[in-house]
Amino acid sequence: MGQDIAEYGGVFKVTEGFLDRFGPQRVRNTPIIESGAIGAALGLAIEGLKPIVEMQYADFITCGFNQTVNNLAKTHYRWGQPVGVTIRAPFGGGVGAGPFHSQSMEAWFTHVPGLKVVVPSTPRDAKGLLMTALDDPNPVLFFEHKKLYRSLKGDVPDARYKLPLGEARIAREGTDATIVTYGLGVQWAREEAQHQAEANGASVEVIDLRTLVPWDRAAVRQSLADTHRLLVLHEATRTGGFGAELTASVAEEFFTLLDAPPARVAADDLPVPFSRSLEKDIFSAQNKLRPALEQLLAF
Repeated sequence: MGQDIAEYGGVFKVTEGFLDRFGPQRVRNTPIIESGAIGAALGLAIEGLKPIVEMQYADFITCGFNQTVNNLAKTHYRWGQPVGVTIRAPFGGGVGAGPFHSQSMEAWFTHVPGLKVVVPSTPRDAKGLLMTALDDPNPVLFFEHKKLYRSLKGDVPDARYKLPLGEARIAREGTDATIVTYGLGVQWAREEAQHQAEANGASVEVIDLRTLVPWDRAAVRQSLADTHRLLVLHEATRTGGFGAELTASVAEEFFTLLDAPPARVAADDLPVPFSRSLEKDIFSAQNKLRPALEQLLAF
């Protein structure tokens, strides 16, 4: 359920055809009241159903913040009631949508005990991780990058399959440095790793976390045991971003593996500009990646 997800098929057409296939009992439009939709999902979950709520844009979850971080996240702790709610949230920039429709706010929810946070970067991972999220008895925030909807294609098995939460994947193998990232950052990191290989002969490994809560400490440690250099990349603004948690954890737990200080690459601490050129050339983490990586490799 969500705004315009039935007859219209959702603003990004992800649910197009669902109403005809599954009927109005399972596919429902909601009023423009995110708190009401998430609150209704909590009631449905208590009754044993598996509700999925689509935020039209992830930014709008602010209007349902109390229901998410208090009602969904804490109900199991308070009285042992499983709350199997999945919130799908199209997020991120790169499409010229401006400050109210382009934010990356995943770090808000990684700070809340009781929530799981998933950020797929490929079509195959999106399906497998979503199947796992639906079967999880805990509330899951499922962030889908809206730029990837139309810019990335990949093979997806027809059969139902699940990918475990908390298990990263190696998006590109390397030996000289490790980039840990997720979402659209995986595409940026792979492109930059290819450039470094061609221009400088550097071998850069790219780790796609896939899930932030839980995140795969073992995979990051294994990579750093080989490369000894870490760069954490995310699209969200720098201060308080999930990259801070990653680099702090690595410094505490894996410091002896490092031959250089960990690097963080993120967006500037500003609202997302409407102008695509301003967003990409000044605000975005993408344009900051190359100099930061080359500095790390040269240390």
